[in-house]
Amino acid sequence: MRKLSVTIITWNEEEKIERALVSVEGIADEIVIVDSFSTDRTERICRQYTNRFLTAEWTGYRRQKQFALEQAHHDWVLSLDADESLSKALIRELETWKQLSDTQTNGHYLPRRTFFMGRWIRHTSWYPDWQLRLFRKSRAEWVGGRVHESVKVTGNTTYLHNPIEHYSYSDAGEYLSQVQNFSSLAATDYFEAGRQSRLFHLVIYPFVEFWKNYLLRRGFQDGVPGLVVSVLSSTSVFFKFLKLWELHNQTKTGHGSNKR
Repeated sequence: MRKLSVTIITWNEEEKIERALVSVEGIADEIVIVDSFSTDRTERICRQYTNRFLTAEWTGYRRQKQFALEQAHHDWVLSLDADESLSKALIRELETWKQLSDTQTNGHYLPRRTFFMGRWIRHTSWYPDWQLRLFRKSRAEWVGGRVHESVKVTGNTTYLHNPIEHYSYSDAGEYLSQVQNFSSLAATDYFEAGRQSRLFHLVIYPFVEFWKNYLLRRGFQDGVPGLVVSVLSSTSVFFKFLKLWELHNQTKTGHGSNKR
């Protein structure tokens, strides 16, 4: 039988972390938590489910998840975020997967569905939102910039059928707050990579993002939540290029920001 390590990074996750831990408790042979010195009840909750609760200074999503991966004792690792959990169907699929002995596959993509504004989002870029989350430690590493980190796996990958469940945003306001944060991180990554921001990017890219989600990916079938996802996805693109434009403008005028 395959042994499975589950890794999760945390910081002040008392409202969400227990759902994740309960969902993996029966399938994980080890649960590794890497916490960035939470000040709420996160540690107390986590220690009810695992004795592998580690602390580390925050170094960014990619580095934090890479550090968690390096702490895993087993070669097969399932990486979850604190606001995610395994669906019951995925747990059953993983129970079957653990009995297999396939040596040709080094990673598996899992679909992810998000609960938002009182319903599961079934369309837009939010579903199926394939995530490479189950992989061999010996064949994987976390890559990316300050945001949108991902796993790079050497060798063959396949797709499982049942979803991770994502409880990321309690309402549209929380989503918009996240858009503000992530767009700043993405703009900084773009700036350091030498990308430019033109009027074209500010006008056309957000427009394309909206119609891609709302029409091509049928966000309209998710009602008002689908419209909100499409609008805020477009807003996120606008803010990324607006903040990138600001960074270039600050460089030209010599008025760089000291904000982190």
